[in-house]
Amino acid sequence: MTDDIAGPPASDIPSAMLPAADGYLGDPAVRAEWDDRYADRHQLWSGRPNGALVAEVAGLTPGRVLDVGCGEGADAVWLARGGWDVTALEVSGVALERAAGHARDAGVTVRWVHAELTEAALPPASFDLVSAQYPALLRTPGAAAERALLAAVAPGGVLLLVHHAGMDEQQPHDGGFDPADYVWPSMVAALLDDDWCVETDERRPRVAPEGGAGAHHHDDVVLRARRLR
Repeated sequence: MTDDIAGPPASDIPSAMLPAADGYLGDPAVRAEWDDRYADRHQLWSGRPNGALVAEVAGLTPGRVLDVGCGEGADAVWLARGGWDVTALEVSGVALERAAGHARDAGVTVRWVHAELTEAALPPASFDLVSAQYPALLRTPGAAAERALLAAVAPGGVLLLVHHAGMDEQQPHDGGFDPADYVWPSMVAALLDDDWCVETDERRPRVAPEGGAGAHHHDDVVLRARRLR
C-alpha cells in the first residue's frame, strides 16, 4: 500500500502554481486555517463514513473515485475497502497525516493529494465518482470550484455533492462564516447542461455518524448527477 502525500507532478504545473516545499498546492492561508482546526482536537470527525455517501454508492460499480475534502479519511478508507481506486484531496496536512494513518491501519491503498481543488491539476474527465461531502469550497467569480468538480467526472461517471441543508441561508456571524463565500449544491446544479442527467436533487433527513463536528445538522441537500458525455 502507499500513504504518499503529494501534489501533482511539478512538470505539469505552471511555475506560478508550483507546490510549497511540503508538497502543498494552494493558498497557504487556507491550509493554515484548516490545520489549526484539526490541531485543536485529537479527532475532529466521527471516524465513520458519511451516511449519504454510503446510501448513494450502494448501487455503483467500483471504479476510480475522487474524495474532495477527505478530512481524516473515513470516506476514503471506506471506499477503498469497497474496491474503489481512491484519490483523496485535502488542504490540511494535519488531517492528511491522520487519514494516511487510518489507511495504514486498515491495510488499504489511497493516493493522498495535498492541495486545493482548484489548484490540484487533476486529470480531466477521469473519475467514475467525484464525492464531495460537506465541502468548504471557496466561491470565485469564475465558479472555479464548481467547474473543477464537473471537469473531474468521466463520461458515464457520477458527481455526488452533499451539504448541510439551510447553511446557504444563514446570516454571517462573528465566527467568520459567511455563506456568500462558499459553493453550495444549487450553484453546481445551475451549471449542469445537456451533458448531464440529474438523478437526485433533494433535501432529506441526514443519516449522521455519531459524534464528531457537524452532528447537530439534521437535514442534507443531496445532488447526484451523471455525466452523459
